[in-house]
Amino acid sequence: MADDPLVNRLKLRELRILLAVTQAGSMGKAALALSISQPAVSRAITDMESSLGVSLLDRTPQGVEPTPYGRALINRGLIVFDELRLGVNEIKSIADPTAGEVRIGGSSATVVGVIAAVIDRLAAKHPRVSFHVVVTAEPTAHFRLLRERNVDIVIAGMYAPPSEADIDSEILYEDQMVVVASSKNPWTRRRKIKLAELANEPWALLPPDTRLGSAVAEAFRANGLEAPRTTVTTESGHLRDTLLATGRFLTVLQRSLLQFPVKHPSLKVLPAELAATRRPTGLMTLKNRTLSPVARLFIECAREIAKPLAKRKSE
Repeated sequence: MADDPLVNRLKLRELRILLAVTQAGSMGKAALALSISQPAVSRAITDMESSLGVSLLDRTPQGVEPTPYGRALINRGLIVFDELRLGVNEIKSIADPTAGEVRIGGSSATVVGVIAAVIDRLAAKHPRVSFHVVVTAEPTAHFRLLRERNVDIVIAGMYAPPSEADIDSEILYEDQMVVVASSKNPWTRRRKIKLAELANEPWALLPPDTRLGSAVAEAFRANGLEAPRTTVTTESGHLRDTLLATGRFLTVLQRSLLQFPVKHPSLKVLPAELAATRRPTGLMTLKNRTLSPVARLFIECAREIAKPLAKRKSE
């Protein structure tokens, strides 16, 4: 296949500068991020536009935005640099397949649960592996992280099977929400508890406009009850854990968080059933993207750690 002269004129340095400008929103900020001068940034963009014969950026008083031509080049540029990074990592892995970096996205629950457990196990066995973890809340954010090559893997709750044609997914286990208290809480000494008995206890819960927060309200309604009066509404897991440690507060967590030795060793599940709160937790990757040996190692470890949780559902 003959070389395209336009492609031959493009330089990786110029493409990297274009990506930096669109990410920063201005040439000045991109220059600072790249530690080069602003005229050098402007000249690189001008040279690319001259070579391609199209405008790549729209200049506005608020900064710069990619044109449709610029956006097409940026989308492909992300893939170019991602493949280069994977190539460098693959070269390193030839010498040591258990060294390198893996980037994982997850929800606040999976990050401190199954993801933390996988990291704990792999770090003990393979100390040369490094981990970069990104926490997001919504499925759309998970998909964007994968498509922009910011993460290799996402492990998160799936409220519906992903319908995106470019996303591969598998269910690791089904999780269930449970009522939880500190082992110091008097309710932990009861063998049977009706959910209605806990309605007026002090609760520390997620905001009702979050997925898990709304699921708590739905679970109470499924039992014919109003949602409990929340004493503390917070997205801070650290604050929630601090309040639970007093022995007075209750909360709702995914059961999986109590299965791993990394966190929550002093919490107990109360025998108060929350109906209709099973949600699958899945592992997602980008289709047709070659994963590094370290990323594949992470996936295999995640499957192994999830086995007891998947088995519990089938029993």
